[in-house]
Amino acid sequence: FLWQEGHTAHATAEEAEEETVKMLNVYRTFAEDYMAMPVICGRKTESEKFAGAVRTYCIEAMTQDRKAIQAGTSHNLGQNFAKAFDVTYQTADGKREYVYATSWGVSTRLIGALVMAHSDDQGLVLPPRLAPTQVVIVPIWKNLDERPKVLEYVARVRKAILEARTCSGVLGDLSIELYVDDREQYTPGWKFNEWELKGVPLRLEAGPKDLEKNSVVAVRRDTGKKEFIPLADLPTAIPQRLEDVQKGLFERALAFRKANTFALDTYDEFQKVIVDGDGGFVSAHWCSDAECEKGIQDETKATIRCIPLDAQPESGQCIRCGKPSERRVVMAKGY
Repeated sequence: FLWQEGHTAHATAEEAEEETVKMLNVYRTFAEDYMAMPVICGRKTESEKFAGAVRTYCIEAMTQDRKAIQAGTSHNLGQNFAKAFDVTYQTADGKREYVYATSWGVSTRLIGALVMAHSDDQGLVLPPRLAPTQVVIVPIWKNLDERPKVLEYVARVRKAILEARTCSGVLGDLSIELYVDDREQYTPGWKFNEWELKGVPLRLEAGPKDLEKNSVVAVRRDTGKKEFIPLADLPTAIPQRLEDVQKGLFERALAFRKANTFALDTYDEFQKVIVDGDGGFVSAHWCSDAECEKGIQDETKATIRCIPLDAQPESGQCIRCGKPSERRVVMAKGY
């Protein structure tokens, strides 16, 4: 079980709140820029916040089965835990004051979220910024006479790609990690399936015909699209294709979330989507009453995932009880 957690202590409530929001944005950046997974930044309800916290912020992602997964949390603990554990600091005038604390973390569920956001029936689909191997080269030969020439050509292909390590783009300062799969005991088809299963973003195929054309066949894992890339273009083309995969995965996941997010105003509509339908995110009014929140969960198994930080004030009626509401919240079934 993997876990990342941080704690900070501050002299003022304002500093603690600033740190809490800053770490939420660190997690948002990692989820969106590295995992290619769009998230909603929000605040948990009083019922859902971390016990003892003043406020709990979260990032919520949608998986391909249209459920929500809490991908990270950041808590403003105020002075509650400082008072419980007698954590103080000395002020400039020599007095002792309780600290204002924060706590924030992500866990193994990020790996699950990554798998469920992008992968398919063929296996993993990994964004280039997180993939341990970004490019795999599969040499193809029909007989032993072709093998030396093909492997010599593959060495040239590999060298051309490694020249791209200094190129800017989706990988930033990261090196392009590539692997030449020259194992003799497996057929090219076997290798194709294996690397698709492992989610390598880009596969290059090089055989006698490619040698003659001085090019390679490139296959994107996310789309399955094939193209011919000249050997001379590889130093610039490979970083660009990886960037295309990274952006494409994010855009596809974002489009999926938008297509499965519904602004609803009646409880019947809500139940048709959440209980009788395929699920998704529902943007709906809620009266801020904890009992009503519990009723929604008991009746539909959906929870209020968060109050979006970018939610604009909007007068309405609670989707369940009809009482006045000031803004919409995000509801969904989740993990």
